[in-house]
Amino acid sequence: MRRCCEGVRLPRLFKGVGMAGARPPRVLLVFDFDETIVDENSDDSVARGRALPEPLRQSPRGGSYNEHMQRVLAFLGEQGVRPGDFRAVYENIPLSPGMPELFQFLSKHQELFELVLISDANTFGIEAKLRAAGVHSLFRKIFSNPAGVDRRGFLTLGPYHSHKCLECPANMCKRKILSEYLAERAREDVEFQRVFYVGDGANDFCPSGTLTAADVAFPRKGYPMHRLIQESQEKQPGAFQAAVVPWESATEVARYLQELLRRKC
Repeated sequence: MRRCCEGVRLPRLFKGVGMAGARPPRVLLVFDFDETIVDENSDDSVARGRALPEPLRQSPRGGSYNEHMQRVLAFLGEQGVRPGDFRAVYENIPLSPGMPELFQFLSKHQELFELVLISDANTFGIEAKLRAAGVHSLFRKIFSNPAGVDRRGFLTLGPYHSHKCLECPANMCKRKILSEYLAERAREDVEFQRVFYVGDGANDFCPSGTLTAADVAFPRKGYPMHRLIQESQEKQPGAFQAAVVPWESATEVARYLQELLRRKC
């Protein structure tokens, strides 16, 4: 079980870093993908400019968005759109403001942070973009809906898992994924002293609710995750335990992490 570091001064997180033989503390840094790492919803990017039939033009109300995207991809495959075409779209989605600078910082301090990505997009698109951006190797694990190429040469999509969370879409609960990952790493004798979570959407609010007072939530300013945290803090002060650092540019996240490194005990 992860130790709670409530009350511990931030600089202690990095005490001893650089000392011969010292093992740096483990920090888990969790990223969302759509409108967090990239500045668009990748599903919208794939469908943009395509002549979709009326039933596929709008997101389903009350239905499964994952199943909706399965139908969209199947239709586009029938229209001759191939995986290489999709890959080119994903590769060209712009990164969010400041994200290159944040990844540059993280690439220089890989011994301090373990990175994972949890997204309700799909593995095909995420991996294509991360490789194109030169940051795929920074992530230890990517959790997303499985996507691949079938015998027809169509890009296909499936749900990530099933769960019992009433707040999340049927195909993915990020809280469940994060909890299971922390338990898995604990069984491997990796104990994270802190968890930092960078996201934007309503489905990022659910896992951020598991964060402790030692942890930090980085919601994109003005996006659903940020609004839900604010509402939670107003309705139940203290119920949301993590520190909250909103961002408009990911350079603000990088500066926060740099400040941790600069401070001395």
